[in-house]
Amino acid sequence: MDHHFRVGASGRIDGIDDQYVYGRRPNPSYIPRYANLFGDKRPYLRGWGFEGGAGRDGWSRAVGELGIGGAFKDAAAEPGPWTIGASGFGETLPNHDNKITLDETKKDKWGLPVLKFDAAIGPNELAMRKDIATYMAEVLTSAGCKDVKTFDDGYFLGMGIHEMGTARMGTSPKNSVVNKHNQVWDAPNVFVTDGACMASTACQNPSLTYMALTARAADYAVAELKRRNL
Repeated sequence: MDHHFRVGASGRIDGIDDQYVYGRRPNPSYIPRYANLFGDKRPYLRGWGFEGGAGRDGWSRAVGELGIGGAFKDAAAEPGPWTIGASGFGETLPNHDNKITLDETKKDKWGLPVLKFDAAIGPNELAMRKDIATYMAEVLTSAGCKDVKTFDDGYFLGMGIHEMGTARMGTSPKNSVVNKHNQVWDAPNVFVTDGACMASTACQNPSLTYMALTARAADYAVAELKRRNL
């Protein structure tokens, strides 16, 4: 699983051309998930959060014009119009049809079979994507933005780089790959501390969770080494 995204809306903000961006702006704006919560019902399961921001177009907007001359250069050096937009980062449901296998024909440079990915988002995510674009357009229009346009730039699993699943955490080898310490049941000296242990993506950025899982597993592994259990 992964977070599907690259779908949303953007628009133009008029009336503030005398202002410019300032500060270091370390992160984008974020609208937390509310869909399918607190009585809100949608024609799909789970939900998404919006990530986006606003700014003034830079010189790159002039690249396609192929202009020449001093006046063109001066115009390109001026900040462009204010624009604002956001993309929804949506939850991807676990799907048993999504799988990773060893390729039967292709080999790597050491002669070993390469991995073959057979995975895609399903009907639930496709329905969610339509809602993401529609709702963001409504938000921007209500805020007074002009020239509001929706977009769906397409998506395949892995583009969000928030890969999860494949090594589920559980209570026994019968229902999982790793235990509560991210320790592989069948290989106690192996710990899997990324998002593989998660059974769902939710809709939040998982990076801090990965770090916490890793710190927790490392602490446990060190303790087990000192006890000579590993």
